Amino acid sequence: MALRDFFGRLRGGNAPQPVPEQPQAAAPAPVQEAPLPEPEAPPVETPPPEAEAPAKTGWFARLKAGLSRSTAKLTESVVSLLHKRRLDDEALEELEETLITADLGVAASRRIVEGFRRTRFGKEVTDEEVKAALADEIATILEPVAQPLEVIPARAPHVVLVVGVNGTGKTTTIAKLGRHYAEQGLKIGFVAGDTFRAAAVEQLQVWAGRTSARFFAPSKPGADAAGLAFDALSTARADGLDLLLVDTAGRLHNKSALMEELRKIIRVIKRVDEAAPHSVLLVLDATTGQNAVQQVKVFKEMVDVTGLAVTKLDGSAKGGVVVALAQEFGLPVHMVGVGEKAEDLRPFAARDFARGLMGLD
Repeated sequence: MALRDFFGRLRGGNAPQPVPEQPQAAAPAPVQEAPLPEPEAPPVETPPPEAEAPAKTGWFARLKAGLSRSTAKLTESVVSLLHKRRLDDEALEELEETLITADLGVAASRRIVEGFRRTRFGKEVTDEEVKAALADEIATILEPVAQPLEVIPARAPHVVLVVGVNGTGKTTTIAKLGRHYAEQGLKIGFVAGDTFRAAAVEQLQVWAGRTSARFFAPSKPGADAAGLAFDALSTARADGLDLLLVDTAGRLHNKSALMEELRKIIRVIKRVDEAAPHSVLLVLDATTGQNAVQQVKVFKEMVDVTGLAVTKLDGSAKGGVVVALAQEFGLPVHMVGVGEKAEDLRPFAARDFARGLMGLD
């Protein structure tokens, strides 16, 4: 025993040498070589994960991940409410309240519940049936408003006036749109119409450089935005640009001043092109929830909003507000954003959004 302890201590003291010799010293070679097929197995299994990587980082996967907080808030409440329970009047009333608190709005929540009442009243339903049925009802509301922003080359340039409250992501939305259409071969122009915010001007200039877009900057901080827009559109027509994206201020603390500024921009650019602006895109921050509904009302009073872009769907549990907007206003939802990268702003797809909101593939 003492001799074995001695050799044991001796081997412990020379650990670096015995370790590599251990496999050779071990007589049962099959035992030591058995792990060899296992190290070879991972290379064989590596391709499948690599093949799956694009799916995991694809648009639907990013959309679903961005909506995950909204999904958790919505599905946990709904599933716990209806779990192993008949859809009677009481359950449907509670379902409506749950949907309202998930930012789907009163009108949309009532419409969804009525759909349940007609088709599933008095039935026991499984969790997956609830999610799938809700996704179908939500998609029905969203499908009429899922319309891409169509740029018409014959207008040359197609003028998009981008409006919204400061902080909603107007400037980055312009940048992402510019890159999207530049990749389609269109000649793009950016107009830094939020002239009082130096950061907005600088940010747009950086993006113009990245997308090879023509950049129109104010002559000085606080310069007249309408005059800048007039000059930009005149130059864009002469130079044959296809798309002109016009940034604007979003200072709602003085609503009357902002309203006048936006109306002035529209009046002035109509002197160059009577049909301009061809699109008025309102950018909304999804994290504001029901406040986004109020912003649509305010901006519709100021200008003829023709479509919406909903950003920052990755930031909160308020993604259901898109459903409320669709039901209440019926305005086209051109695109949604789930992140800061250019590819994180994509055309709005009703079914994908509805299933992503309910956590379904």
